Amino acid sequence: MSRLARREARTGYLLLAPSLLGVAVFLVLPVFVVLALSLQQWDLISPARWVGLANFRDILTDPNVGNSVLVTALFVVIVIPVQTALGLATALLLNRRLPGSQVFRVIYVIPWICAPLALGVVWRWIFDPSDGALNALIGHRVEWLSSPTLALPAVAAVAVWSQVGYVTLFFLAGLNAIPEQLYEAARIDGAGQRQVFWRITVPLLRPTTFFVLVTGVISSFQVFDTVYAMTRGGPAGRTDVIAARIYFEAFEAFRLGRAAALAVLLFVLLVVVTVAQQLYFRRRITYDLS
Repeated sequence: MSRLARREARTGYLLLAPSLLGVAVFLVLPVFVVLALSLQQWDLISPARWVGLANFRDILTDPNVGNSVLVTALFVVIVIPVQTALGLATALLLNRRLPGSQVFRVIYVIPWICAPLALGVVWRWIFDPSDGALNALIGHRVEWLSSPTLALPAVAAVAVWSQVGYVTLFFLAGLNAIPEQLYEAARIDGAGQRQVFWRITVPLLRPTTFFVLVTGVISSFQVFDTVYAMTRGGPAGRTDVIAARIYFEAFEAFRLGRAAALAVLLFVLLVVVTVAQQLYFRRRITYDLS
């Protein structure tokens, strides 16, 4: 490497140093701290005590943790298909550039940029059985957040409402990246709207779909603010998602080791799901649209 190249490399690393330091301190270091805590017993007051894999044995045999995993999985199964389908449908409508489309693009994104905790408080009032706006609108008292049957779907509906704008933006970007010549050629060959959608639009949106699904699944597995603000675990633990269980173990039961072990479990689940999605989409994605 020449002297000029070495000088440029040093300059580049110096410019990157603040960002790399932030990544190391706020992202990489906490991972190792959590791994270390997961092997100890600590209540924030007494000295930490090494217990090895005891925390992992405890959480794997705890029925509350099993319930949290099941609730989180159901939440993901409800939210991801609905928000993906709605986001794609909304993107297709906005992509037609009808009058007012620009205004609606902004409106759809507003819930996504708002604080989830604040949204949870607002929706808790909307779903309130006595003074809530929803029951006043339908003229019937429904226990939306205290019913074991309705609590999780109600929370999932709020999650979909807040995330659909985010999904729509990415699908819009994907639609704009598809060359118009492909649609013109398909129409010349006599393809109908349905054939164009399934044969051209859907296959060429697979990179966008992959990104939307991966980020959506990760955010759904990590959901906490909205659920906590609306139900605080819900009736009979029906909305006790994994992130809420981690919060309970750490800051209500003061079992930091178990909370860290749960965080590691959540990380492993996310890695497994993400790798499965990667393997599924790997041979089904077309990036070259030229």
